[in-house]
Amino acid sequence: MMSIVEQKKWLWIKVFILITLAIPMAILGYEFFVLGNDSVTFLGDYPPLVGNLVLTYYLLLLAIGVLWIMVQLKAVLKLKNENAKNELLHLQSQVNPHFFFNMLNNLYGLVDKDTAQAKALILKLSELMRYSIYEGEKPLVSLEEEADYLNNYMALHRMRYHKTIDIQCNITMEDSTAMVMPLLFIILLENAFKHGVENLRDHAYVHINLTAGDGVIDFDVENNFDTSELPETQGIGIKNLKRRLELAYPKKHRLIITSQNEVYKVQLQLQP
Repeated sequence: MMSIVEQKKWLWIKVFILITLAIPMAILGYEFFVLGNDSVTFLGDYPPLVGNLVLTYYLLLLAIGVLWIMVQLKAVLKLKNENAKNELLHLQSQVNPHFFFNMLNNLYGLVDKDTAQAKALILKLSELMRYSIYEGEKPLVSLEEEADYLNNYMALHRMRYHKTIDIQCNITMEDSTAMVMPLLFIILLENAFKHGVENLRDHAYVHINLTAGDGVIDFDVENNFDTSELPETQGIGIKNLKRRLELAYPKKHRLIITSQNEVYKVQLQLQP
């Protein structure tokens, strides 16, 4: 199968040929209809019947060419959409794998110390993994499901840390039917824990706000961080997120990242 670049190259060649065929017809039409030149003849040295047959064949060839180019253009667009879909699936498969590895390492050390706590963590972790594997492959999920996933993620962090963390989550859904791409917000929330909570001994906090209404979804994450550990602003996770937004919400999203006075804040707005 030809690539998009190859198909586009051949499509332009076909368009050029079609334009070349159309130019004589455009000239004849201009002479006859615009200038009113009734004496314009097609293949004047031949009988009218021959001229009419050639003209009919010419017009038929032109129509077939137009139809053929439309089919080819549709094929190029289809291939482009399939490539974008495959890229989205690949990007979604890269979401938070290191988080699961870290959790498994923590569980390994916790099994002998606190069996009950380890069991609870395993159950919560299995819920997250199930959602990531099965729901993460879907193009869209309900915002309610995505919010539940975020709550489970935060609950897991509350269980695994032995230090006090101020975790606040405010969710307001005026539109209960809102749909969103799965595993979109988790990248931002994971960054808040990875680059904020992980590196602070005390007074760590993560505050998130999720609202949906009037055709707009807003997701804000704010956390404090250790100034000696710079938060991720252009790392793999953020690049992954930006590319997914470009593919799934072209010109329908806004992402603002600010870092000031030990406070890191991300604001994401979607117009699904």
